[in-house]
Amino acid sequence: MSTGLVTSPPDAAERHAQGTLERALTVAFWQALQREPMHVMAALEAAARTVGTLYRQAAAAHGPDGHCACGWEPNPETDLIVLEAMLAAALTRPARRELADMVPVGRA
Repeated sequence: MSTGLVTSPPDAAERHAQGTLERALTVAFWQALQREPMHVMAALEAAARTVGTLYRQAAAAHGPDGHCACGWEPNPETDLIVLEAMLAAALTRPARRELADMVPVGRA
């Protein structure tokens, strides 16, 4: 039985997909703040609630009545530990300054 923990590093295709999702979320976050200014912590709290909602929706699709054959079995306790660890790692990891990781701000 799967615990929901990722046991092997993602392959190149998954890393690319993760990068695409991370960039899309980053762009959406900053665009939303430009349209509707608010305190940054309020925006981050909203983002955290949204991640929780996304987890709940994905878990519902994969749970006992779910129809996905990917093999993931949601385990909120261990999955929360993984999500907390990813958040902590993102907070303590120095910012990468690679061109591929930068979000475009305009067009040439």
